[in-house]
Order: sequence, then structure tokens, then C-alpha cells
Amino acid sequence: MATADVTILGAGVFGLSIAFCCAQRGARVRVIDPAGVASGASGGIVGALAPHTPDLWLPKKQFQLESLLYSRSFWPEVEAISGLSTGFANQGRLQPINEERLIALALSRIVDAEKNWGNTAVWEVMSANKAGEWAPPSATGQLIHDTLSAHIHPQKATQALGRAVENLGGVITTAGARQGAILDARGWQGLVEMSEDLGQEIGNGVKGQAALLDFARPGEPQLFADGLHIVPHLDGTVAIGSTSERYFKSPTDTDGQLNDLIAKAKQLFPVLRDAPVLARWAGVRPRAFTRAPILGKHPVNPDWFIANGGFKIGFGMAPKIGQVMAALILDGVDLVPDDFRANASMRPKG
Repeated sequence: MATADVTILGAGVFGLSIAFCCAQRGARVRVIDPAGVASGASGGIVGALAPHTPDLWLPKKQFQLESLLYSRSFWPEVEAISGLSTGFANQGRLQPINEERLIALALSRIVDAEKNWGNTAVWEVMSANKAGEWAPPSATGQLIHDTLSAHIHPQKATQALGRAVENLGGVITTAGARQGAILDARGWQGLVEMSEDLGQEIGNGVKGQAALLDFARPGEPQLFADGLHIVPHLDGTVAIGSTSERYFKSPTDTDGQLNDLIAKAKQLFPVLRDAPVLARWAGVRPRAFTRAPILGKHPVNPDWFIANGGFKIGFGMAPKIGQVMAALILDGVDLVPDDFRANASMRPKG
């Protein structure tokens, strides 16, 4: 590639989703990441694509809804172009209702889902007996089941995105010239650097630890209980995640906190009790001050663009972010929600 139309800094899910959408439209794309594809948080193993609750509707929830719906075609298209599996499966999610008083709240959200999700997905309350052996233990015997949730294998999906970008003519490299429109998608380290440049916090990194178990339940819904995500991947493994560590010494080392997480998961979900641990993972996720993604014009370099701050919803948001940022970069069409702009993400000084 002699000259790039778009240069993207960062080969995580945000950077590569935008690169993919730009390349699909014929733009010459260069992605630069010194550590390579999926080297940071996007190289993880959990991949729970779970929506916010359908009540108290906000622009952020609408954006996430549209992205999760778009995921149903986005990730299969990535697989078709790359020839690689992303691990994407739209199998829904089960959550236990452990207090009687919360059953009424869960039931009230059925109407909210009908109003805000339309006929695209269902939120329902069901008996745990109906879900069978895979059901999470529930003190009331009742579960929340939604069909909007999906799951993905983050590391495999990011690698597939990288291959798809290359198959569309894009270049992914560890170094190179910054040409054309420049987009900063460098994850948590980029947020820390920007905060230092601005003299105020725009975001930081939150470490997460997760484990992969040798337990095959492909095709089952993901589970969520007591802060734990249990994701049955299509490759015959189950992921457990994750910790949230604001302060940490090493970004990639696992420790006793993960041991505690595994023990908690096996206690909560007896079906996993004898499953061997295949892998342990740790990484740092980029968290914006507002917990919403940061999109649009760069707060430090006004001629650049930014896409950062995915934190726990990055993979669920990435398909729509790819579309929106490609429109902004290539067409000058600004569809970024106001709550996602950099100025909305800055912690007030003082």
C-alpha cells in the first residue's frame, strides 16, 4: 500500500471493526499496533455480549441495542471474509432471581422490552426447571431469560477481524507512516496518556482475570449470577469471568483473585465442579470516566479521531461503532451520540 486513506492506531476490536467497515467501503486502511492483533483486552476469553436492562431507556441503550442486532450479520460476514471462526452465537442469557421482591421488577421489564426492543428480542421470566441442568441455581426457582444477549470468543473474533481487514486489502503492521485520517484506538494506555496530556481524567484501565474450562456446552445460553459471567463457547470450552481491579501491579499476571473466582463459579454452578482449567488470562480493559465509549473528534489532537473506552461492553458495541466511525471519517457524517463524545467523558477538575 503506497498511501493510506485511513491510519488506525490500535489493533483491538474497536480499531479493527472501524478498519473493517472502512475497507468494505473501498478505503485504503493501515492499522498500526506495536504489539500486534488482539494483544490487549481484545485478546480475552470471556465474550459476554449482554444488553442493559430494557427499562429507563437512554441513547446509550439504544445504540447498544442497534449494535447487538447488527452483530447478527456483522460477525458472520467477518467469518465469511476471513475464513476464521469468531465464536459468535446468539443464544441468549439466563439470570437467577434470588429474592421474591425482585420477581415483580423482572416481570415489569417484559413490557419495557416489548416497547424498546420491539419484536427483535424477548425478555421473560421462566421456571428454572424449564432450563434443565444448565440453569443457574435460583433461590426463588425463577430465572430471567433474554434472547438479545449473545456471546463471542474475543481473541478469535479479533484475529478474524484482522484477517478480514487484510483480505479486503488493508495492511496491519507493528510500525509505519501515519497517513490520511488518523484514528486513535489504543485502549487503556491511550486513555492514561490522554488524561496526562489534558491534566484531567478521561479514563483509565481496569484489570480483569478470567479462566477457560474444559467443559462442552455449545449452543447453550450464557449465564450471569452474582457478578459472574459463564460463557459456553462453540469450541467446547466454558469461560468464567471476571475480576475488576482498578489497582494492579502487573497487567497480565494472574493470581489468587482468579483462584477465588474459579472456586466461586464452581460453587455457584455445580455443573462445572469437576471441569479442569485449561487456561488463565489477565488483561486491562479501557474504562472511560462515564463508562460509555469515547467516539468522535480526539480531545488532544483535533485533527484525529478517537474510539476508546469499551470496558465491559466493547465487543457488543464494536459493530455499530465501526459503522458510525466509518461514516464520520469517510463522509463527515456525524452520528455519534452526545454522551459518547470526549468532552462528556472528562472528569471535572478539582
